[in-house]
Amino acid sequence: MLTINNYVKAKTLEEAYELNQARNSRVMGGMMWLRLGNARVQTIIDLSDLGLDQIEETDHVFRIGAMCTLRELEQHEGLREMYGDGIAESVRHIVGVQFRNQATVGGSIFGRYGFSDVLTALLALDTFVELYNGGTIRLSEFVNRKKDKDILLSIIIRKSKRSFRYASVRQTRTDFPVLACSVVTGIVNGQESWYFSVGARPMKAALIEKQWEIPNDISEENLREYAKQAAAEFTYGTNMRGTAEYRQRLAEILILREMRSIIAEGR
Repeated sequence: MLTINNYVKAKTLEEAYELNQARNSRVMGGMMWLRLGNARVQTIIDLSDLGLDQIEETDHVFRIGAMCTLRELEQHEGLREMYGDGIAESVRHIVGVQFRNQATVGGSIFGRYGFSDVLTALLALDTFVELYNGGTIRLSEFVNRKKDKDILLSIIIRKSKRSFRYASVRQTRTDFPVLACSVVTGIVNGQESWYFSVGARPMKAALIEKQWEIPNDISEENLREYAKQAAAEFTYGTNMRGTAEYRQRLAEILILREMRSIIAEGR
């Protein structure tokens, strides 16, 4: 059971940050996962009045406020136009619409959960996080940082012409993923680059980059070798949902399907 002694709706970011420095304070997002734990929290800090619940689109970036819900992420037309159905697909299986109307993007990213579909999806894109004290850093760097008492303000996706696919395997429709996978490709500095993000390994998502020039007429056999090579670079573990060997095999299959889909589209 979660026990909360004090509730504070922060009036400024400065106030929220200062309150959060206390050892037994927590920042409150949608409270979808936090409330399920067994903990005694001295002060819970509500950020809902700080203007962090908008998705701002400019000519160069999407800036997603930490308090935006997963449902807003799922339905945003600008993200769909830029990246197809990939981002919507990454949240579609997360419990249900009622849950996604409350769960926040910031909670999914800052928590760096092993099962996070959102983290797996955004990691493969050109994504940064904006922190109150830590500034703006790449999501791939943030994922591997030790957890601290900073406050996540926004997630920033730099716009670029990239093909993006997301897929996951679940034992039941709304269960945590057995494995999640994103594949992104685009031209970076004149070179075709492929980005592979695999989550629910069951560890948190990890990212690799490959500078592969893959022709549109590549044979199925050769494409399978690329997928196998990419999948082999990740580490996998065993838990109640599957073995490490099973997860690696799933990664090969999902990566193959996503690469095949991107190439068939013509990039």
